[in-house]
Amino acid sequence: MKEIKDIKVMIIDDDTFILNMYKIKFTKEGFNPTLATNGQEALDIIHGGFVPDVVFVDLIMPIMGGMEFLENIRKENLIPNTPIMVLTNQSQVSDIDTAKNLGVKSYIVKATTIPSEIVDEVKKLFNLN
Repeated sequence: MKEIKDIKVMIIDDDTFILNMYKIKFTKEGFNPTLATNGQEALDIIHGGFVPDVVFVDLIMPIMGGMEFLENIRKENLIPNTPIMVLTNQSQVSDIDTAKNLGVKSYIVKATTIPSEIVDEVKKLFNLN
């Protein structure tokens, strides 16, 4: 079983305030999160050999949004065993359906979720509770 410090969490969001907030929360809990400010930056990190254990991705970002990121990792068969969770303020049914069709594990709306709940999701995912 993995220890918290060994679980590689990737968070992709163009909002630096949100990125920093999640970085602080995950770091405080013992994780070492990897951050990216758009889908292209995240793809570059993954192409560089980084294999995250879990990914949180926003949908609306400049350069490459979350859906395009999801499409790319599926098309290239990158990180096929990594659970991906959408973390966004987009709550339209069409977005949720599209994301689920691209194989996301869960779809979380930021406005209704606090950072500690996101950390708890990861702990639950890896049986760390």
